[in-house]
Amino acid sequence: MHIAIAGNIGSGKTTLTKMLSKHYGWIPRFEPVEHNPYLDDFYADMPRWSFNLQVYFLNKRFKEVVEISKSQDVIIQDRTIFEDARIFAPNLHEMGMMSDRDFQNYSDLFDLMMSLVELPDLMIYIRSSIPNIVSQIQKRGRDYEKSIRIDYLQGLNKRYEEWIAGYKGHLIIVDGDKTKFENSLDDFRTITDMIDAKLFGLFPMD
Repeated sequence: MHIAIAGNIGSGKTTLTKMLSKHYGWIPRFEPVEHNPYLDDFYADMPRWSFNLQVYFLNKRFKEVVEISKSQDVIIQDRTIFEDARIFAPNLHEMGMMSDRDFQNYSDLFDLMMSLVELPDLMIYIRSSIPNIVSQIQKRGRDYEKSIRIDYLQGLNKRYEEWIAGYKGHLIIVDGDKTKFENSLDDFRTITDMIDAKLFGLFPMD
């Protein structure tokens, strides 16, 4: 089974992935951040490195999806291939930070990959406001994130909402502003209750 967690930068995806992995005994797959060779360059000069970064993520994420599809384990994934292609790349293109030529090339590659990829069995979307996201980014203090632009985050949030509004798979939405799952056992239990109802309830997923 494939469980995925989606959400903007700083929304709490990695934290929730770790907590759910421990709670259910699921195998976690984390976003390749710490050893990403493009992130520092990207945040310093987005137009120059946007295509390189997005192809890097697409490559890593597609490999993960293929591995997950072959696994007999329950795997929980921190961010999905769909977010790269439906949110991050189009946002960069719309902001003028990825050329038409590069975006078309990227989109063609993604469409080819999608012919081989299925939706996760369950998607968990963490919905967060920009002030909450900024607060979370500041709290974790990653140097390469200090130069992130507010309009970049706003564009991502807008595209996340559009994507989720049309999402066709099994979905749980977590209010990241109100549900402080990292510090509140009750809030975390609210999330696990929703997951239990989806996966193990009287009317579980087909």
